[in-house]
Amino acid sequence: MPVITIKGKIQLELELKRLIEVERPKVIRAIEEARAHGDLSENAEYAAAKERQSFVEGRISDISSKLATFEVIDPSNLKLDKIAFGATVTVLNVEADEKIKYQIVGQDEADISKGMISIMSPIARAMIGKFEGDIIIVKSPKGEVEYEILKIEYL
Repeated sequence: MPVITIKGKIQLELELKRLIEVERPKVIRAIEEARAHGDLSENAEYAAAKERQSFVEGRISDISSKLATFEVIDPSNLKLDKIAFGATVTVLNVEADEKIKYQIVGQDEADISKGMISIMSPIARAMIGKFEGDIIIVKSPKGEVEYEILKIEYL
């Protein structure tokens, strides 16, 4: 069963609401305006609006189905001393002597620019089940990278 944090679920719910209440009506208006221009076979505006409608409806369906099947986990309720889904982990890249903080989240909420990594990512998979002080080796395109787990938090 796919998993998601509470924050991730809220973000998907907000996106779904925006798609239904803002984007869908906007696309319907665009299609109506394009139809008013006449011949649909050579109407680029109509084709673009229909393509946008297809995307919006597909995304609505995708989000609705995910929200119905996700297991929602609140990391702040977890009291673990090892790394699991939802953990915020501070690691030290041993070679670069650089501290990095990651939160392990579901695939749909991963955003590396915010330090949120998918549970399916190589580094997250290497961290799962580990404890503070453990060393992990992660295979990356640049070769193997060694990390020391400095801190585990459930926020």
